[in-house]
Amino acid sequence: MRLLLVEDQPVLSEAIGSHLKAQGIAVDAVLDLKGAQAAVMAEEFGAILLDLSLPDGDGLDFLMRLRREERPVPVIIMTARDQIRDRIKGLEAGADDYLVKPFDLDEMVARVYAVTRRYEGNPNPLLQVGDCQIDKTGHRVLLQGGEVRLTAKEWALVEKLVSKPSAIVSKEQLEQSLYCFDDEIGSNIVEVYVSRIRSKLGKACIETVRGLGYRFTGVCG
Repeated sequence: MRLLLVEDQPVLSEAIGSHLKAQGIAVDAVLDLKGAQAAVMAEEFGAILLDLSLPDGDGLDFLMRLRREERPVPVIIMTARDQIRDRIKGLEAGADDYLVKPFDLDEMVARVYAVTRRYEGNPNPLLQVGDCQIDKTGHRVLLQGGEVRLTAKEWALVEKLVSKPSAIVSKEQLEQSLYCFDDEIGSNIVEVYVSRIRSKLGKACIETVRGLGYRFTGVCG
């Protein structure tokens, strides 16, 4: 998943970003509304974490603009505004969830995955694909009842592949799920990670569709 983090406090932004990346989530961090608007114009994100009190305006204005433009992206507000009326205002503006600072980072990650599952139309955190059971909450792949250990970036690639079961995912889409704007992307990085996943799950678990991309079959062993 690729996530946009809109937070004007650099220390907090770094802490949140580091925790998300450790979970296999690529993070693009911006400090203000101008940066946020430029980011959503340039890329598609799996979710947005949005602070409200920003140097160049109120995050609610940005949120309402997203909803007017009918952009189908889940948005979680994270703010120090803890009054009930503030929460109601945020949810009525189109937020999918509301976190009050300070919050637990693991709870934040759980909420991100919960809202993205709802957008995908499958609130169940367990997804069966072929021989594999994908645990989206635990970030695990289970095969014959046992866990197959994946690195954060291997998990990010698997998560992107299974986000639309049986669909073909392009190499470019997989690259975006692995890296942020400021990361250097090697020309064969997707092939490298596909090869690593196949070595753990079986050669047939990911199908190469020549000229189009990859499909996760879940056929393992």
